[in-house]
Amino acid sequence: MLWGHSLRTVSGKANVLCRIFNRTRSVRHSSSCCGVSGKKWVRPIGFDTGVEAFNSLTKQKEPLILAREGVATWYSCGPTVYDHAHLGHACSYVRFDILQRVLSRLFGITVIHAMVITDIDDKIIKRSWEENVSPTVIARMYEEEFKRDMLSLKVIPPAVYLRVTENVHHIIAFIEGIIKNGHAYATKEGDVYFDIQSIGDRYGKFVKAADLQEESGTSYKRDSRDFALWKHSKPQEPFWDSPWGRGRPGWHIECSTIASCLFGSQLDIHSGGIDLAFPHHENEIAQSEAFHQCDQWAHYFFHSGHLHLKGSAEKMSKSLKNYITIKDFLQTYTANEFRMFCLLTKYRSAIDYSDRSMVAARTSLGTINTFIHDAQAYMKGQLKCSPVQEAVLWDKLAETKSSVLKSLADDFDTHSAISAVMNLVYHGNCQLQPVSSCDGAARSPAVFGAMVSYIRDVLDIFGIDLLHSKQENVQSSDENLQGIVEQLTHFRSEVRSLALAHRKDAATASLRTPLLKACDTLRNDLAPLGVTIKDRGATSTWEMTERKQSRSGHDESQDTSS
Repeated sequence: MLWGHSLRTVSGKANVLCRIFNRTRSVRHSSSCCGVSGKKWVRPIGFDTGVEAFNSLTKQKEPLILAREGVATWYSCGPTVYDHAHLGHACSYVRFDILQRVLSRLFGITVIHAMVITDIDDKIIKRSWEENVSPTVIARMYEEEFKRDMLSLKVIPPAVYLRVTENVHHIIAFIEGIIKNGHAYATKEGDVYFDIQSIGDRYGKFVKAADLQEESGTSYKRDSRDFALWKHSKPQEPFWDSPWGRGRPGWHIECSTIASCLFGSQLDIHSGGIDLAFPHHENEIAQSEAFHQCDQWAHYFFHSGHLHLKGSAEKMSKSLKNYITIKDFLQTYTANEFRMFCLLTKYRSAIDYSDRSMVAARTSLGTINTFIHDAQAYMKGQLKCSPVQEAVLWDKLAETKSSVLKSLADDFDTHSAISAVMNLVYHGNCQLQPVSSCDGAARSPAVFGAMVSYIRDVLDIFGIDLLHSKQENVQSSDENLQGIVEQLTHFRSEVRSLALAHRKDAATASLRTPLLKACDTLRNDLAPLGVTIKDRGATSTWEMTERKQSRSGHDESQDTSS
């Protein structure tokens, strides 16, 4: 059988990283926490990042302290690759991508992120039977699709993706270590179970004892809560040889093994959706601490809230068949818009998805883009305004910088950070009110340049690249389009200026009104085609917009025919 292979098969990436991190284990974790019992969390000793983060282990905010200065080891559970990735997955991975970007770009932390792809599982096997192909084909197909989806959403890939099937030899050795330490047992059927009773009251870090769920299994389990580390193979199932017979790993053990292989006996940060807290992460902790004989394996657990379809109490999931694939979503909205959608709520909060919420995200981005364009027009001298209250804007910029930093240091509060940015945009817009004439008035282009640069930098930290998206849009058009629009706008501006110059001449009224109406009609007709013309007193500017606008959505206040 293709999947029943020798234990000598080794994943090159896994082994290289294992050797790197194993060399440093004894140095980094020389002080054990074995004197602590039960479920008490111990604050790590090391480098204080200046960030306070909500730790699911303590259910409160804690100072984020790393074992090594300027470096965070971060493990996240990857997908089980048996179907298309959907927006529920996207929401979790984009949110944690934003957190990693903030740590890296704003707080100077090098994030070493590893993710495991679950490429052997009951669901994968079932799909392979339905499609009449090998589990390998199913897993590889959906794995590659997942990676493409993540790139399309601008999620930075982890330092390494690892597959369960390429690390079974490590998993078997890990299980043997747990058995040796007295925390697991094999059954005569060829299964291996973790012994919950062997760890006393240490089980149940994420849920109360009364809420603990029983895992299905055989009558050979010592305790109904015991969970499988190794499953004996059934007919026609993939298998690996092991000391307990042919079988395959349980779901929980894969993450403990590979995270430990990469990062040693302790981990800085572990992340995943809130639905993984129990039993998956609970079982990971039990296994890992049983293997390493320590009382605190992962220092921090970050959990993201569920994505719900508007009006539904149920999370978006494959099993409920209430999902939208990432590929289908990107036919209507952009990656930037989805990121803004995620930024408008705290990462731990549940989030409602609807067209209305996506329009709100699109509107926020549009407001920022419009301000940037107007500020650039002002800096170029194309937008004439009354004298700007420059000192007020400098103060607002400094206030925004402080507010954004404070918000992101407080459990990565992107909602408050974006609110601060939008408030800065509002105050900037208040100063950019066009007037017909302001000859000789003092100008303040520098402060608007500083505001534009800062807003771009903040959005870039979050993974929203306004410059790149606009360049992509322009490059996708015909190379001569910009020149054509430029000439057309210039011609319209000349006609409009001529008509406005004779506004008070009664003799030319019959010609002036039709000319101005024609100028308005041209502007409105170009808007749905992705060209926005703005009249700024006697002159006009234009830009290529990222998305087509409806004709009914044009700004009536710009009509010049009145």
